Amino acid sequence: MSATKSERINLRATEKQEHVLRRAAEAEDVTVSTFILGSAVEQAEKVLADRRWFEVTPEQFEEFVQLLDQPVKTEKLAALFARPSVFDAPFTLED
Repeated sequence: MSATKSERINLRATEKQEHVLRRAAEAEDVTVSTFILGSAVEQAEKVLADRRWFEVTPEQFEEFVQLLDQPVKTEKLAALFARPSVFDAPFTLED
């Protein structure tokens, strides 16, 4: 079930910007409005997810610290951290 679209967002673009957006929307087989809104919402979610300041009560912080101090309980997670990182291998242009 999708929510009814009731809000309007107006914006202006240069001819070049409009052309790029139209081409990208056509490549994705969606309307320009759908493409712009989807791209904007995706970027907004990334911005909001990247917030680094969280306010918690002292009790919540203490619980958080206790959870961080607990040992890893899953073998899969330990195995993941045991694998070499992509940053461990030297970068070459042939890769």
